Amino acid sequence: MTAFYIILAIIVVLVLWAIGLYNGLIRLNNRTKEGWSDIDIQLKRRHDLIPNLLESVKGYMQHEKGLLENITTARSAAMTAQSTGNTANLAKAENQLGGLLGNLRVAVEAYPDLKANQNMAQLMDELSDTENKIQASRRFYNGMVRDFNTKMETFPNNLIANSLKFTKYEFFEIEDKAERENVAVKF
Repeated sequence: MTAFYIILAIIVVLVLWAIGLYNGLIRLNNRTKEGWSDIDIQLKRRHDLIPNLLESVKGYMQHEKGLLENITTARSAAMTAQSTGNTANLAKAENQLGGLLGNLRVAVEAYPDLKANQNMAQLMDELSDTENKIQASRRFYNGMVRDFNTKMETFPNNLIANSLKFTKYEFFEIEDKAERENVAVKF
């Protein structure tokens, strides 16, 4: 009779462990999806802001026509990549767009009238705020990816997670190695 209770207790513990593991994986999976949604929302905000920004600078920056066209092209590529849901392609397209927007900020500095324009200053502040929110969303998403992937890959969790068809998420990373280099500041 005692052996029966021991076996029953072991089965109950295993079932409770499996339920806890499953619920934990679901919780982390949903938080990771929430993180991705936050990135998606901020990227949409940036994509919506860019046409207004470009329209504001067009009249002032006749010599920067190529840069403005490149930003428009990069925005379209980023929006296309966003619709596919492929993390690697989206990261590459968004990093390219971010670099071009950085070039735009530098170019704006060369036009004092444009810098003094109230509308332009407001748009640049909104863009800067959006870029900060994108970075925060990426950090949150990558943290959730780390937690989910770690929980899913550790033994014995991996046995249950694989049998339930959970899959790893990709980190939102910088693809361009040049962007990882230290910035050279020269006076």
